Amino acid sequence: MDINTRIARRVRELRDAQGFSLDALAERSGVSRSNISLIERAQSSPTAVVLDKLAAGLGVTVASLFEDSGAPAAEPSPMARAAEQPVWTDPASGYIRRNLSPAARSPIQLVDVIFPAGKRVALDSAAREVEIHQQVWMIEGVMEMTVGDTHWRLETGDCLTMRLDRPIVYRNPTRSPARYLVALATLPLFVNSRRN
Repeated sequence: MDINTRIARRVRELRDAQGFSLDALAERSGVSRSNISLIERAQSSPTAVVLDKLAAGLGVTVASLFEDSGAPAAEPSPMARAAEQPVWTDPASGYIRRNLSPAARSPIQLVDVIFPAGKRVALDSAAREVEIHQQVWMIEGVMEMTVGDTHWRLETGDCLTMRLDRPIVYRNPTRSPARYLVALATLPLFVNSRRN
């Protein structure tokens, strides 16, 4: 399945499951109604910034937008073969993300990212209705990340953890591509509030 078609079906499926109209999702996400409509018809290739806003509006991770939609006929496989992992390229920055995680439900999602030299992506990462934790582990190269007001420089082997509840800027300041692994874990907000 074409990646834009996969995203289109998944956004529509998540929006319908939550009972959101196009207008309601537009208001929640800050993405225009017409843009959401184009995305849901696979007539637009959304950028990383737009996908982040839609994910926040739907209360899911961006990785969730690449999952196969529809109810499976059988129990989803705990194996994700490399050839079946969805790969998407951000049309604005050219960064490439591969969802590594199997279709079987897990509270952890893994994403492999190749980030082009000299590129930058700024995400709002607004508060969601779930608590999302992210770790970024540098496999190769250098990335600069600003999480809220704090700036970090990550080099090969470094790992940074954060909650997705504040703006994040990703920047590759070098002349070589960088590659990193993103691990995401989602917790319902009520679980966290019980611990406090």
